[in-house]
Amino acid sequence: MEQAAVRSARQNEGAERLIRNIFEKQQANRWRVSGTTAVERIEKLKKLKEAILSRQGELQQAIHDDFKKNPGEVDVTEVFPVVAEIGHAIRHLSGWMKPHRVKTPFVLFGTRSEVRYEPKGVVLILSPWNYPFQLLLSPLVAAIVAGNCAILKPSAKVPQTSAFLKRLITDLFPEDEIALIEGGHDMADALLELPFDHIFFTGSPPIGRRVMGAAAKNLASVTLELGGKSPVIVDETADLKKTAERLVWGKFINAGQTCVAPDYLLIDKRLEADFIREAKSVIESRYGKDDASQEASGDFCRLVTREHLQHLKSLLDASVQAGARIETGGKINSEGRYLSPTLLSNVRQSTPIMREEIFGPILPILTFERLEEAIQAVQSRPKPLALYIFSKNSGNIEQILRTTSAGGTCVNSLIIHLANADLPFGGIGESGMGNYHGFYGFKTFSHERAVLRQGRIDILRFFYPPYTRSVRAIIRLATKFFAR
Repeated sequence: MEQAAVRSARQNEGAERLIRNIFEKQQANRWRVSGTTAVERIEKLKKLKEAILSRQGELQQAIHDDFKKNPGEVDVTEVFPVVAEIGHAIRHLSGWMKPHRVKTPFVLFGTRSEVRYEPKGVVLILSPWNYPFQLLLSPLVAAIVAGNCAILKPSAKVPQTSAFLKRLITDLFPEDEIALIEGGHDMADALLELPFDHIFFTGSPPIGRRVMGAAAKNLASVTLELGGKSPVIVDETADLKKTAERLVWGKFINAGQTCVAPDYLLIDKRLEADFIREAKSVIESRYGKDDASQEASGDFCRLVTREHLQHLKSLLDASVQAGARIETGGKINSEGRYLSPTLLSNVRQSTPIMREEIFGPILPILTFERLEEAIQAVQSRPKPLALYIFSKNSGNIEQILRTTSAGGTCVNSLIIHLANADLPFGGIGESGMGNYHGFYGFKTFSHERAVLRQGRIDILRFFYPPYTRSVRAIIRLATKFFAR
């Protein structure tokens, strides 16, 4: 035991030296990288895009080995978002990088002002296991277009995808510019000790707090992409067929292991039975008409670990014991890390399944009689990463938007707001801090530097001391003028 502990300590010391060595190389190289032009950064993006598309099959296999995810779902949820992000950045980067003029107040007549975007420097990107490719590469694209060096740390829970990412990054970039570090929590902890200029973290709120605490020691800025219980509100005017089709897709894609997955449903009590019937029909048409067919389906993803499956099983069992009713699903195969698509009715706010983000293929269904009840239920919880509304009533939609807060919202759809690169993606409060995608990602990894240039005309000289009666009169006059 003692020898094993010594070996482990030596390995950790060696890993920490390796990490620090890479970090120091990037610090030494950061000014060269920050000085790259739009053309040079675009070339990097094109090279990355070409590599992704040429190794698409390799990526599909890696994610299948970790999740048993269908290649089509890999393309939709992992490849397409990254390739689209790259394409958007290539089209717009030259415009983003240009300094932009801002207005000059009269008191500063004779000056001109602009905002310049400069790279933050050396950044750390910590990505999660649920979308291991997209949620590492999308922030990396933003870091590249902003002109930063970056160290990447994927999750150890997806070893095959992590190994693929290591090969991809190593083949494309020198480590003094972009490097990927594999390993567990000890490696992440070692990275967090270093004085990065910015830390981008995607994961759970508890780990987000730790990341923010570590960043505070070095006064590093942070972007926290977290999660939470994202609600769906369905009022009496909703098209139930379309609602069921879209909700089943949004909930059960990636087996519910999605940070913006609908976590629970708040539905008008009069629609509950019809919705359950429609949703069961959609589940059967997509994954199979019986339990055996659904488990054999190649279109339904598996859970990341047996431990995660066991946690979901405990939540489900406790909820059923508390009075919840399984309308469909609830079938488990521990060996295969499988939990079938599950609809859970007779759920209350106190039911165990409502205590935390589910992150799995279980949809709790709660009912309301008045829309205000649904709004109050959302208001009583921490602000979610996403809130979804299904309604044809513009007044109800506006009331929900006006009286709730969320990172983002889709009306009569789910999740697809992520696909619009002109929309910021991020959370608020418990669900996160900061945002990215498109120009917002460029801004996240940039510092907005204020630049003012003084011309020949200098009004400021009228305000210099000594503060004679005439100077004070000018100050009073200026104060009254600008107070209007």
